[in-house]
Amino acid sequence: MYKNILFLLLLISVSGWSQTEIKGKVVDENNQPLLGANVFWFNTSVGVTTDTEGSFTLKRVSETQDLVVSYIGFQTQKVAVTTDFVTVVLKEMTNLEEVTVSKIKKTTEHSYLQAVNMQTMGHKELLKAACCNLSESFSTNPSIDVNFSDAVTGNRQIRMLGLTSPYIVIAEENIPSVRGASQAYGLSFIPGTWVESIQITKGAGSVSNGYESISGQINYELLKPATDIPFFLNAYGAMGGRFELNTHFNQKYSEKLSSSLFIHGNTRQIKNDKNNDGFLDNPIGKQINILNRWQFHDTEKGWVSFLNVRYMKDEKQAGQLTFDPDIDRLTVSAWGSEVNTEKIEIANKTGYVFKEMPYQSFGFQNSFQSHKQDSYFGLNRYNIHQQSYYSNLLFSSIINNTKNKFTTGVNFTYDAYKEGVAVNFTEDFSRIDNSAGVFFEYTFDNLDNFSAVAGIRVDNHNRLGTFITPRLHIRYNPWKDAVIRVSAGRGKRAANIFAENQQLFASSRAFGILNANGKLYGLDPEIAWNYGLSIIQSFTFLGMDSELVVDYYRTDFENQVVVDVDYSPQYVLFHNLEGKSFANSFQAEWSVTPFTHFNIKMAYKYYDVQSQYLTGQKQKPLQAKHRFFANVAYETHIKEKGKQWKFDVTYNWLGEQRLPATVSNPQEYRLGVYAPDFAVINAQITRTFSSTFEMYVGGENIGNYKQNNAIVAANDPFGSYFDSSMIYGPVFGQMYYAGLRFKIK
Repeated sequence: MYKNILFLLLLISVSGWSQTEIKGKVVDENNQPLLGANVFWFNTSVGVTTDTEGSFTLKRVSETQDLVVSYIGFQTQKVAVTTDFVTVVLKEMTNLEEVTVSKIKKTTEHSYLQAVNMQTMGHKELLKAACCNLSESFSTNPSIDVNFSDAVTGNRQIRMLGLTSPYIVIAEENIPSVRGASQAYGLSFIPGTWVESIQITKGAGSVSNGYESISGQINYELLKPATDIPFFLNAYGAMGGRFELNTHFNQKYSEKLSSSLFIHGNTRQIKNDKNNDGFLDNPIGKQINILNRWQFHDTEKGWVSFLNVRYMKDEKQAGQLTFDPDIDRLTVSAWGSEVNTEKIEIANKTGYVFKEMPYQSFGFQNSFQSHKQDSYFGLNRYNIHQQSYYSNLLFSSIINNTKNKFTTGVNFTYDAYKEGVAVNFTEDFSRIDNSAGVFFEYTFDNLDNFSAVAGIRVDNHNRLGTFITPRLHIRYNPWKDAVIRVSAGRGKRAANIFAENQQLFASSRAFGILNANGKLYGLDPEIAWNYGLSIIQSFTFLGMDSELVVDYYRTDFENQVVVDVDYSPQYVLFHNLEGKSFANSFQAEWSVTPFTHFNIKMAYKYYDVQSQYLTGQKQKPLQAKHRFFANVAYETHIKEKGKQWKFDVTYNWLGEQRLPATVSNPQEYRLGVYAPDFAVINAQITRTFSSTFEMYVGGENIGNYKQNNAIVAANDPFGSYFDSSMIYGPVFGQMYYAGLRFKIK
């Protein structure tokens, strides 16, 4: 309770003093706000960057009354300030051959001005690899770990700060998107070409985005109809018979109304078994994914609104090469699996900025989703249909001056689950979950070197009860080009034990739930505190621009639903934590630019993730303690008509990982105590022929590393020892691909 009192005191301790300042907004010639524009007083180092609305607040200086405003791709302007509010309209550069760019915008940037520890991956960063869906978008980012969840479905699972995706809030434009029924496969349902940028926030996030965030938040922004190009095409083909096609159509009906139609399709129909274990290396199947997105914006009156309507259908088939679903489904003649998913989503966001008070605004977010999955894994069956409604109303303003800001609001979540499980038992887990909450977040910024964000929310959930979630983030710039951040926060969530651990269905393990007196599958809610420290320093190293980022985070669980696969290789047990569970994460990242268009990034990560299992306190299985990451990216100078070469190479090394216990298995079905360390290299070359056409080729796992015995007892899939979830590395070796991108501007 003392922690909650401390946060309440921090929240209400509003202090500040008046100081003469100006406010303004930076837009382009179409009145579209420019995020990240630089605004400085002439011949001084006093300046800020604009926020998502293009707005800025800057204290006055005695030396000058002139502002210098710059933005990549636009002409720099010098503006004389005569009022307390100024609107700056930047013009695009019309003749790039006559422009000398002194600083290249990074494709991934760490924030130096926000209190939260956030980095932004721009659209160009996503093009460094064949970004076919969101689960494949993080291969060049050291903060996110990507692993395969099992050797059957080909599904990828992400981790941050040593914790898996259920502990990360994944949102689409700040509306929760991958949650509940979609936890296992949801990231693969978001095509990468639809994404404009990704914001990665480490540690407990903002209270305005809910109470579930424990290790961080991933928020992705979709392309905006008002600024998108008329047509885009991306075609992709890879070894193993994987083909994908993305098309974007954009129509501007007026200066205020625009619409985009995104169409994605993929298919894989060729069966491959490179490791000769009798099972498909990757599932075969197909997906169709359609999004119609509308944007209305009236800059003069302050209104902006988005409407998204989406339909997705995905079908996957996995298992033995000889498996025929029409004949062998749910029989012991051949082991097979089908996962068929259908998703419908309607989402709306509406915002209003008060014309006479640009620091004051409100927003209203609404989303309805229907996610239906019918699946089986050998003889195990799992069906889930989740219908969800999410609503969030926010109001933002200031207290006395723009140094003291606040955001407050209410939100509501409704989830209706139809969930059926048939394993060693058959049970209907259908239920309705709903919650309502109120939140308040206060921000103090001295407009120079210090800012703090203190937030608190109170929620009532029909299964989690009534509870308080506090969060705190502090930023301090002790000297030039340096940032120190500290954060602390509490998260609480309901674990969907079957939806989040579907890889375990592809095994012969018997399922068991202990401590069966709780309200969530008989279990209690998960509660954790997250604490973080981050330091960023930019500097010049041997004449080269460099940046060093060091952060440490610790997550302490008050309660956790433990997924215990160590008790016996024939069982998976879900039980409440009885003892300690924690995750320590340390990361040191260094990036350097030896010369223009050439960037090197390296990172080392150390994880200490432990939990109390029935057999004792142990390191979490299939989690490498040590990781090393390196990325080298180079682009040639742009020549006539936009011709250019781009090269990108990524190296990932993973140290040994503890494997779940198999000592009680027969000798031929035993694994070692630890998996060996290994390295994976990915590379891509892109040739831009013009500003509208480019082609790329690339390879993944070029060193051809493959895990031995990826499937335990693959020769006896209906026996007692079969298990495809013991995955610590690649199972299908090297893979090469090629593709093209075409635009109409």
